[in-house]
Order: sequence, then C-alpha cells, then structure tokens
Amino acid sequence: MRSGGRMAEVVSFAVPSESDKTLLVWELSSGPTAEALHHSLFTVFSQLDLLYSLRVFPNAAVARPGFYGIIKFYSARDAHRAQMACHEKHLFQKSPVQVRLGTKHKADQHQALALNSSQCQELANYYFGFNGWSKRIIKLQDLSDLEERENEDATVPLEKQSLKFFCALEVVLPSYECRSPRVGMAEEPLEKLEEGPLSVLMKRKTTQKLAIQKAVSDAFQKLLIVVLESGKIAVEYRPCEEITDARTEEELQDLIQVSYFSWKQDGPGEEECLSDLSFEEAEFKPPELD
Repeated sequence: MRSGGRMAEVVSFAVPSESDKTLLVWELSSGPTAEALHHSLFTVFSQLDLLYSLRVFPNAAVARPGFYGIIKFYSARDAHRAQMACHEKHLFQKSPVQVRLGTKHKADQHQALALNSSQCQELANYYFGFNGWSKRIIKLQDLSDLEERENEDATVPLEKQSLKFFCALEVVLPSYECRSPRVGMAEEPLEKLEEGPLSVLMKRKTTQKLAIQKAVSDAFQKLLIVVLESGKIAVEYRPCEEITDARTEEELQDLIQVSYFSWKQDGPGEEECLSDLSFEEAEFKPPELD
C-alpha cells in the first residue's frame, strides 16, 4: 500500500529504513560549510513534508570538492514528492542540485527500530494534529523500595541498588475511537555512596520520566497510520498478544511483561553510507576530478 500511484501508504512509528524513503542530494557547493548546507537543506525540505533525519557529508577524496546530503522521510510518498520538486533546481545555490530517490530496499536482518517518545509525538502531531491525540497515565509506581532496603538487617551492596519506576498508560485517538495501552519500566543505578538526597531526587524524577516515555513509545508501536490517496488518514491498531484483551485499569496493572529502559543505554547506531543505498539512477557516480 505504498505511494507511486497506489491507493494508500502505511506509515509506522519506526525508524524509516526503506530506501524509497531516502533522498540523495549532491552537486552541493563547496563554498558553504557543512553546517550551513545542513541548515539550507533543512529549510527547503522541511517545508515540503516531515523529515526523520538530514545529514551532510563531504565528497569522497576522488571526487570534486563539495558535499552531498542524505535525507530520510517517514513517508515514501513524501520523499517522492520532494524529489520531483527539487531535482535539478537551484534551491539555495547558483547551480542546480541533483536529487535521486531510492527505489530498492536492501534486505535488513534486524528488526525495525522503534522511534523514541519525542519522535512518536512529533509524527502523531503531524498526522493527527496537536489536539488529535492524548496520553492517559493509568498507573505510575515506584518500585525502588529504597526505604525498605535501608531497614533490612542485611546490607544491600550499593552497586545492586537502583531506582525503578513502572508506568501503565494508553495513547488515545478520539476521532478514530482508538486506544493503545502499554507499559514501560525504567531503571537507574545508584552508583556513588556519597550521593545526597538532592541527587537521588533528581535521578528519581529522571527515571520516572523515562518510564513514561518508554510506555508512550511502546504504545505508539501498536499503531499504523494509513494515508489514503485522498489525503485522509486512517488508523490501524495492532495489539500484541499479551495485551489483546487488556481493557481495564486492573488488567493493565497486572501485565507481566514489562519493558526495561535505561537512560545510559543507546540503541543500535544508524550509519549512513552510499553502499547501503540504491538509487533511482543506477548509473549514479560521484563527480570526478577535473
């Protein structure tokens, strides 16, 4: 159900990895800095549709001095429209830029990466509007039990002490009569013996916030945005097996499977290189040195 004349496109709350959502922009001038080019490209392309990422790289040593950019969209249809609008246009420089759209998807052995909470909310705001969705926290519980541990006879080694928060919530889309319940848990270790009450309080607030963010992100993973050719939006809810029948607060609170998240844990890195992308023009070659 993708673009290119088809009836609808499905947009998920996942990091876009398909090359048909990726644009390569080259023939960028060597005069401005990479930072200035990034700003110029973002100004142009972000006015067209919502971007996931935009990166600028220097040309290879065997090519003419200059830069190229790799731009990722959430939607293949949006990427196609941007390519049509900007290819061989001057945009922000004296010479025209070249824009190519990826057409083939390189097989990915890894599961799609989930968007973080901020990216999910940005995507939701774009398609549903700021007032088109909300989140409802059903339960937010501190699982740290630090005070109980302090009263225990046996001393708990400091490296085993940590702050833990559990959150159960649901993302609500009233216009689509859709609710997506999910849970999340965040854990933060207490590393230093001399950490005072203020430090612990700040970490407690951070851990609580991360538990909410993890639950929000996971709730959005169960939703698919269906963009019809007319521009209208539909939503599909895909409940996972363990929460298919979870509809009441009691059932949500009794969920056994809990997702863990640590603010120090980074997801798998996303490296961009031309060898991982195939573009509309199979004969693409970087400009050679004169």
